[in-house]
Amino acid sequence: QVQLVESGGGLVQTGGSLRLSCTASGGTFSTYGMGWFRRAPGKNREFVAAISRNGGTANVADSVKGRFTISRDNAKNTVYLQMNSLKPEDTAVYYCAASRYTATAHEGSYNYWGQGTQVTVSS
Repeated sequence: QVQLVESGGGLVQTGGSLRLSCTASGGTFSTYGMGWFRRAPGKNREFVAAISRNGGTANVADSVKGRFTISRDNAKNTVYLQMNSLKPEDTAVYYCAASRYTATAHEGSYNYWGQGTQVTVSS
């Protein structure tokens, strides 16, 4: 059983930056593809970014392309989401997720989820 704990959320002004972290325990981190999703108030959870087991392949949603970067440090059992040029529409609870297979843009690809961290971008 893999446990995922997100951190790094908070309140930031438009144009600011945050770095989210997600630390895993209870499994072999390097064998999991990892992803970030978010749920804005009143909306469904949506894909943000995904990264392969060794970090060689990464994908981000079109809505955050050029602003958000996903990375991982397998020695630290941690995946990161660097968020720059934040906008009010980025306000959401951000979740990390682990996939025993391939990390994709689809929620069904993931086996384990964190509890989420709140990101609020003020205008």
